[in-house]
Amino acid sequence: MDRFLIDLGIFAPAALFNIYFAVASIPLGFVFAVFLALGKASKNPIASRLSRGFIYAFRGSPLFIQFFMVYSLGLSFNVSLWKPLGISGFVLHPLFIGPLVLTLNTAAYTAEIFYGALRAVPRGEVEAARAYGMSPIQQFRRVIWPNLIRLAWPAYTNEVVFLFHATAIVYFALPVIGQQKDLMITAKELFERDYNAFLHFSVAALYFLAVSLVVFFVFGLVYQRLMRHMPSAPRMRYVPKWIR
Repeated sequence: MDRFLIDLGIFAPAALFNIYFAVASIPLGFVFAVFLALGKASKNPIASRLSRGFIYAFRGSPLFIQFFMVYSLGLSFNVSLWKPLGISGFVLHPLFIGPLVLTLNTAAYTAEIFYGALRAVPRGEVEAARAYGMSPIQQFRRVIWPNLIRLAWPAYTNEVVFLFHATAIVYFALPVIGQQKDLMITAKELFERDYNAFLHFSVAALYFLAVSLVVFFVFGLVYQRLMRHMPSAPRMRYVPKWIR
């Protein structure tokens, strides 16, 4: 029990790095995904093909390889561009590349969710807004977007949780600088000391479970807010019928 409590204290600072990677990439990925979904649904063939190509590239390749590719691309410009500008330490830092790759990755998956929700928006409501004289921007703001976000929110909640879990591989693909160690690197180093995999990786898993629980709770409250206009679902009751 004492070792378990000690591990809880050791892992607490490490969990902040995983939370940072998720918090830094979720808002940017959300905004980028909206534009990607609209681009994919656009009648402009260039915008549609570029959006589809981006979504396919990042959904069709492993996240682990995406980290390597972006980091290698940054290294290739290090001598010719980053060093003369004096920003090589920033551009190649895991605290920058980590959120960057996660943003691009979650934007692709979230865009596909938003695109599916966009196609599920009732056409009758859009036609009614158009007949009412709303501009395209008003149609999107008052009709399309409210329906889209309500339809997409449950799936997007899962994507946010998956993104947080994906932060576990950031420092497996990128260099570890100083004491910047996340949950998995900390568990790996502790395991190499005493080979107690059950204890260390279980504590890391508990932190992932705890943060995931918070995400589900917060996003559940947001979903209740989004669906506040809907009647509450009836509670299940057991009422046996003795006479047919």
